[in-house]
Amino acid sequence: MGISISNISKSYKKVKAVQNISFDVNPGELFGLIGPDGAGKTTIFRILTTLLIPDDGTAKVAGFDVVTDYKAIRKSVGYMPGRFSLYQDLTVEENLTFFATIFGTTIEENYDLIEDIYVQIEPFKDRRAGKLSGGMKQKLALCCALIHKPKVLFLDEPTTGVDPVSRKEFWEMLKRLQKKGITILVSTPYMDEAALCDRIALIQDGEILEIDTPEVIVNKFPKTIYNVGAHNRYKLIKTLQSYEHLYSVFPFGEFVHYTDKRDSFETVDLKSYLEKAGLTDIIIEVTQPNIEDAFMELAKK
Repeated sequence: MGISISNISKSYKKVKAVQNISFDVNPGELFGLIGPDGAGKTTIFRILTTLLIPDDGTAKVAGFDVVTDYKAIRKSVGYMPGRFSLYQDLTVEENLTFFATIFGTTIEENYDLIEDIYVQIEPFKDRRAGKLSGGMKQKLALCCALIHKPKVLFLDEPTTGVDPVSRKEFWEMLKRLQKKGITILVSTPYMDEAALCDRIALIQDGEILEIDTPEVIVNKFPKTIYNVGAHNRYKLIKTLQSYEHLYSVFPFGEFVHYTDKRDSFETVDLKSYLEKAGLTDIIIEVTQPNIEDAFMELAKK
């Protein structure tokens, strides 16, 4: 049971949140919706989980129409919104029992599905949810989204504000859930998480830029990328932005990623230009493109 979206559009008064969006998520696939804040990810999630009605287009989740079959969809999906929305004054165990009861099941009945996750928070089962750490809150929210054994799981920016270790653990849990046959749609603003998905859709300003596997999208990058470093990164970026052969320049970690308009050039020419501008400790080396580079390139078009 997968997801199918065809020409979906949604506006809030004059703001076009999503524009003519179409994509499919195959059954059992881990599909990523990748884009910055305000790109339209949450609007798509709310439409697919029957919390919003689209202005135009159609969408199906687990074979059910999001408008006419909304009751069936709500029984068939798990939804973890970006903001922690469980009952803060209930304990871990009380929250889980509450959500199991709503769906007419018990913790014991579907324990095999959440066991790997629940064992990590079980020592805190009597602690109120509001007192949990960020990583523990996310694990509890995931357990509550899974307790009724959904066919499709929606995770809206599940690792935002979570420490790097908890982010890594969370994605490992998603991979294990995928092996159990659950279709997963996850959104994230973190470009490094895109590589962990089977396929991704890059989205910006409510429009899909590209849909494919992370590897294929990266391999389509048309230019050679250079890591460029210097003692003053701000001055480096401003100097490169004035270079006549500049194609693009973006900060990336301790370096900036630079691409040149020319198909080939001597790095000594670029180094000489930077030295004349008063920069020192200059490093120029070829590097491999990544999802973030691909996104920035597609967003320019």
